[in-house]
Amino acid sequence: MTNDSDMAARLVTSDDILGDSRQARQLARRQLIAEAVMAEGSMKIDDLTGRFSISLMTAHRDIDELAARGLLRKGRGTVSAAPTSLIEASDVYRANRQGPEKEAIALAALDFVEPGQAIFMDDSTTVLHMASHLADKGPLTVITNALTLMDQVKGHRDLTLLGLGGQYHNWCNAFMGRLTTQEIAGLRADTVFLSMAAVTDGIVFHQSPDMVDTKRAMCDASARRILLIDHTKFERRALHALAPLSRMDVVITDDAAPGDQIDMMRDAGIEVVVARRRSARRT
Repeated sequence: MTNDSDMAARLVTSDDILGDSRQARQLARRQLIAEAVMAEGSMKIDDLTGRFSISLMTAHRDIDELAARGLLRKGRGTVSAAPTSLIEASDVYRANRQGPEKEAIALAALDFVEPGQAIFMDDSTTVLHMASHLADKGPLTVITNALTLMDQVKGHRDLTLLGLGGQYHNWCNAFMGRLTTQEIAGLRADTVFLSMAAVTDGIVFHQSPDMVDTKRAMCDASARRILLIDHTKFERRALHALAPLSRMDVVITDDAAPGDQIDMMRDAGIEVVVARRRSARRT
């Protein structure tokens, strides 16, 4: 025999499960929509309703959410995706690019993490790949402005998490701005792990001036600076300069990075680590 509270508990659990299932389907559909638009460059919103068997209202709701994240751009009856050197793509887009390269780079970066250290970790998706491995390196103090990274690190017994506040930016799921840099200035860490959007003429760049200010503050507050950057960043351009590569103590890239760039960095006295992707290791 069950009482009312037992029945209510089961109903709440069932509703939670159904809610989680709906949310998972919604997130999966939105990712597929984003990928479809990126593949086409531009699409009519009406075309999305047939492709994904959704109503026009649902299509607009999904696109509005993706546009709010900075992933898509909504026009009159159309939707497009076109990250440029002036506008950075959202964390959703970046998280799905160069996955094997980022994982290889992150694993190589873990060799520079030692128990007892305090480390800054920026909001980049490359650095995020380190998060799931940090518990093996504890005890550590992890300092970050990235909400996604905070979620992954919290709850680990040997990891002390210091979350940086400030103005929240939805497109990158991170905190930036004057309050953030002021908090960083009051701290000192052993190492900062960061990534950037582009390398041009031996200088690292990013599209967002707020993000440059945040990463620069982390570099200034750290004894050692380690840049994680996959090979595609050497092919891009961005607007705002952070620092010359020579200011980085270590640069970790993947095995598809241009050889002349690797030679240039090593000739400048920079320690360069070339991480091999898993697919490359099998060849």
